[in-house]
Amino acid sequence: MPDFISQKDYDHMERIDSDLMDKVLSLYDRYDPTEYTEAQVRAALCRDSLTIDDFGALLSPAAGSYLEQMAQKAQRVNRKQFGNSVCLYTPLYIANYCTNHCVYCGFNCKNHITRGKLTLPEIETEFKAIASTGLREILILTGESRVHSDLPYIGEAVELAKQYFSTIGIEIYPLNTDEYAFLHEKGADFVSVYQETYNREKYREVHLSGPKRDFSYRFNAQERAILGGMRGVSVGALLGLDNFRKDAFAAGLHAKFLQQKYPHAEVSFSVPRMRPYKNNEKNNPNDVHEPQLLQVMLAFRLFLPFAGISISTRERAGFRDHVMDLCATRISAGSKTGVGGHEEEAKGDEQFVISDPRGVEEIRQMLRERGMQEVFTDYIRL
Repeated sequence: MPDFISQKDYDHMERIDSDLMDKVLSLYDRYDPTEYTEAQVRAALCRDSLTIDDFGALLSPAAGSYLEQMAQKAQRVNRKQFGNSVCLYTPLYIANYCTNHCVYCGFNCKNHITRGKLTLPEIETEFKAIASTGLREILILTGESRVHSDLPYIGEAVELAKQYFSTIGIEIYPLNTDEYAFLHEKGADFVSVYQETYNREKYREVHLSGPKRDFSYRFNAQERAILGGMRGVSVGALLGLDNFRKDAFAAGLHAKFLQQKYPHAEVSFSVPRMRPYKNNEKNNPNDVHEPQLLQVMLAFRLFLPFAGISISTRERAGFRDHVMDLCATRISAGSKTGVGGHEEEAKGDEQFVISDPRGVEEIRQMLRERGMQEVFTDYIRL
């Protein structure tokens, strides 16, 4: 049993027979972004289909002076696969209790914040307020506490969401296959789980206690979600927590191998950077500035042309607007990272400080001005 995880939590964790983690980590361990040359970057940009080595080149420092060429090619690929459409969604945090001690997160169990949990009537009030803006895609989030946000509670929230939304995503603690199947039956479509960092040593350093300390259980969450019937999954690393180039490389491989093994599943990326949170106002990404974040997103688009890419309100408005033209396919609007807060005053403190506070109408107007079409519903529930 891993240290600093309770026996009860560890015994509950399902272990599936999968080689994906070994495949990703083997390539991650060998990847050295400093070994690539500009000639390798130019060669990668000439290919229609990228190899793993091409992907590594586009993430390397050598590609830094080729962002314009990468952007032009990514834009062509993006328009070919997705046209000029962009999906809009918003997150709703229904609880912020957490049992994990993660040193980079505002919800961590050691951080002294106001904790809260919405009742089902309060959840419905929030759903109504969000739906009134025209949005039909919702991402339901909780802190990682099975005690305060148990599976039946989340299931009831998902079932209630079906009355207001056509697409329902969840970003909660990792589950077993049968638990994902339960939430899928209730109406959940997508699962987002982020590995934070693929460096196993760093992972242990920043996850000091709690179920999240188990690296492999978290890594295999997306695969268990697909086996549980979920239509799609999202992967990603918290860029800046460790070497962002290596973490982005591993996230790309994670998505690639999932897509190859489960071609029916929709695999997408999120690209979160570290953000300040309450009691820690200096929690900023290490060496991941906007040009580096753009490089990661462009490399993802060129490596996996069919994958969705989300850009959240962690990033400033100008940057978000720019990447919608190039490589992103989903954008959040009217985001709140406290518990509730869309209709009534938030019941709990925020997970992190957002950068772009614009509402749905402002995002819609921005997209139209850039010649893009906002999409509120891209899935019909039968």
